[in-house]
Amino acid sequence: MSQHISTLELEDRKVGKDLYSYQKGAINKIFKSFEEAPEDYHLLYQLPTGGGKTVIFSEIVRQYLKHHKKKVLVMTHRIELCRQTSGMLTEFGVENKVVNSKANLDDQDQYSCFVAMVETLNNRLNEDKLDISDIGLVIIDEAHYNSFTKLFKFFEKSFILGVTATPLSSNIKLPMKDNYDELIVGESIESLIKNRFLAKADIYSYNVGLTSLVVGANGDYTVKSSEDLYTNTDMLSKLIIAYEERSKGKKTLIFNNGINTSLHVYDAFRRAGYPIAHLDNTNSKKERKKILKWFKETPDAILTSVSILTTGFDEPTVESIILNRATKSLTLYYQMIGRGSRILKNKDRFSVIDLGNNLHRFGPWGADLDWHRIFRTPNFYLDGILSDEEIEENFRYVMPDELRQSFANSEDVYFDIKKTYIDAVRAGESSKVVLERSIAHHAKICIENSEDVYDALDLAKQLGEDIDYRIQRYTKCISKSTFNFVEWLKDDYRKKLRAYLRTNFDDVFLEIHGRPAE
Repeated sequence: MSQHISTLELEDRKVGKDLYSYQKGAINKIFKSFEEAPEDYHLLYQLPTGGGKTVIFSEIVRQYLKHHKKKVLVMTHRIELCRQTSGMLTEFGVENKVVNSKANLDDQDQYSCFVAMVETLNNRLNEDKLDISDIGLVIIDEAHYNSFTKLFKFFEKSFILGVTATPLSSNIKLPMKDNYDELIVGESIESLIKNRFLAKADIYSYNVGLTSLVVGANGDYTVKSSEDLYTNTDMLSKLIIAYEERSKGKKTLIFNNGINTSLHVYDAFRRAGYPIAHLDNTNSKKERKKILKWFKETPDAILTSVSILTTGFDEPTVESIILNRATKSLTLYYQMIGRGSRILKNKDRFSVIDLGNNLHRFGPWGADLDWHRIFRTPNFYLDGILSDEEIEENFRYVMPDELRQSFANSEDVYFDIKKTYIDAVRAGESSKVVLERSIAHHAKICIENSEDVYDALDLAKQLGEDIDYRIQRYTKCISKSTFNFVEWLKDDYRKKLRAYLRTNFDDVFLEIHGRPAE
């Protein structure tokens, strides 16, 4: 690209949207890189979701067409993004033609800018229906998707500009550095929050046992194993509790892995009396429009969906995001949370509830990631991500706030199974004493918060999640964890706790309170 665009010229522009200083800086950097590069250069530009990638590349198209006698092609991977991109280009005064499956291309020579979905474009190019001999600049939105790379062979004499929030390929076997010559890193999430371009995320992570999940051929958890886990009663209860603790009354978006999970979530919230809608890719355009209109207009609306709303969906009034799924994809993690990051006059923070250990896997959204290093050595980054076993090894059960109030008289409700096991082994004791000491601890905190044995037995019933956690820790310590054995242990523990309370209530009560129970 032979002509450098001055910042002054950008500021004088009257069409489109006003550009922020970081957007102008990015445009200058991109043009400078193209000026100095060969004509078939492939440049990748990273900018967080909500930073205005479409605004930036629309201005790039406008300036490119003004100074060059070549055409521009913008590629997207979803039909919604095609429409949005076309609309934004029009706002910037760029007449463009959408190349979809129904498009009549007889008038193509009247346009200097085309917007196309990758699969449609592939078909049109293979049928030789679109003349691309004059395309000087190709822009690829959401460039981390690999579906675009098959089209690169058609554009060997074009500049290619890929834009993405996460320069990490959706396929580990096809790293982005193999298809792009250079990465330009845009403004960080931290800086965009600090300068009030993005809202700040308050992330609440609820520890979840994920070792039943199976990783599929694409490197992420399979829908089937996710649905088996996330449709069970315990997980649905945990979701409702988390919502009530952190999101109640807020406009909330719930992401799931699988339509069946989303439908279970829909039913669970409906039964609990909350305003909720379900959306997936089987909904018609009319249904989708109606649901999204309802979601926009209802202050405390909850929308449960699958991955359909991770890209091309923009609803700034979202105040809470719930990740009701686990993912091994950094890109998906950032996309899901990014849906809540739009800033408004009365919104500069939003909540994120993580029910998939994603925070433990990837760190906080907006943490200082070295994108250059990730781009150059993606395997180094991916190999460094903790496995579910490693994540869960570091878990510590935290009693939900509401339940903790029922145990207000107890200073510490946590019991360290692993430490107790190590101490027992060192003392030459049987591993069984670990569960005996755990039961005694559970009994003590029940009795500390009760006036009679019936109160204590009632409190013991509410300790199910903590008991399951302790049993899981114990079976890891003794390296014996067949499904039937674990289930038997959980059941046996509950029976022994009830028996302990009935037998020892009076003695323990006297010891704690210095007086007999009434």
